[in-house]
Amino acid sequence: MEPLLIIAIVIVLAVVGVLGLVAGTRRRGSRPLPTAPGSAPTARTSDELVDGAVGGTVQVGEPAPLAEPVGPEVPEPVAGRMRRLRGRLSRSQATLGSGLLGLLSRGRSDEAMWTEVEETLLVSDLGVGPTQELIERLRAGSRGIDPADADALRDLVRTELLTLIDPGLDRSLHLDRADRESAAAHDGAGGRKDPAVVLVVGVNGTGKTTTTGKLARVLVADGRSVLLGAADTFRAAAVDQLQTWGDRVGATTVRGADGADPASVAYQAVNAGVDGGIDVVLIDTAGRLHTKTGLMDELGKVKRVVEKIAPVGEVLLVLDATTGQNGLIQARVFAEVVDVTGIVLTKLDGTAKGGIVVAVQRELGVPVKLVGLGEGPDDLAPFDPVAFVDALLG
Repeated sequence: MEPLLIIAIVIVLAVVGVLGLVAGTRRRGSRPLPTAPGSAPTARTSDELVDGAVGGTVQVGEPAPLAEPVGPEVPEPVAGRMRRLRGRLSRSQATLGSGLLGLLSRGRSDEAMWTEVEETLLVSDLGVGPTQELIERLRAGSRGIDPADADALRDLVRTELLTLIDPGLDRSLHLDRADRESAAAHDGAGGRKDPAVVLVVGVNGTGKTTTTGKLARVLVADGRSVLLGAADTFRAAAVDQLQTWGDRVGATTVRGADGADPASVAYQAVNAGVDGGIDVVLIDTAGRLHTKTGLMDELGKVKRVVEKIAPVGEVLLVLDATTGQNGLIQARVFAEVVDVTGIVLTKLDGTAKGGIVVAVQRELGVPVKLVGLGEGPDDLAPFDPVAFVDALLG
């Protein structure tokens, strides 16, 4: 019986082998069920991907294409920017421009009419002195002009407004780099140059940090390298905001710990600008009320500390144009502390008080150099007196 048992075992093993071979062939030759037209293909599971692996490498599919690297933004060209934004001055135009022309074209020149002219100019925040000066010139210039001659009246008003604003003032930003030998803190580093340093000052809420960021864009568009100093150490949000502005145009931001000494941060920023061969260092200072003596003294300290490394070429005072005469009080105190060299008027597009341009220049004896005419990143423009007056007159 033993030979028969052996034969039986062999037969069973053969049958099992044949059945396994057939089953394996069917599995390899199988195909997925066809999908209905327009339907999505069946997704493969991770087990199926592993089953299809070759040489121990898990093939998860083709890698996603790498995103194109995003470089710094290219700011809008600065030249002619104010002319492109002139439509933003419609509110001031209605009051100071067309409002004034409308009064002069009525065909009468009595005291009642000139009183209305005076009220119009004062409402526009031209200031008492400039208002009286302009009225006297308009009285004299309008004699002999036919009130129906709109062009002649417009030319008269245009000429007198330009005279008040004074197109001859130097409104350029003084950003020349100084010789390295001028900085006592870096004696022996001959042949290098200090960066130009711009100190941006103002009260809370005027748009100071935003203005600093927009100014960085103006300078980058002009082909200059920029470094930002976040010396508003009391507000972490201001520091983060400034760094975001810098990142967008490829400018480095020097920042300190929350509550750090602002003068120390400003010093480090200028020092980094010197070491990096930067063209311009912009320092954003903390907003402060002009009535707070301690804070104003601190601002003076920031300027003194910075000047141990490099001279401060510009101190730009940021004023909110909508605050009108209150802004003049602020301007006066800041000018006493840090020797303001130029004014930046923000929110000029949101006010009917376009006369503030004249008033603040007369108050400080320094020119308006930049104006903010909108919320966009490139809505900060070098102030152009001719474009401004033409926009007021429509």
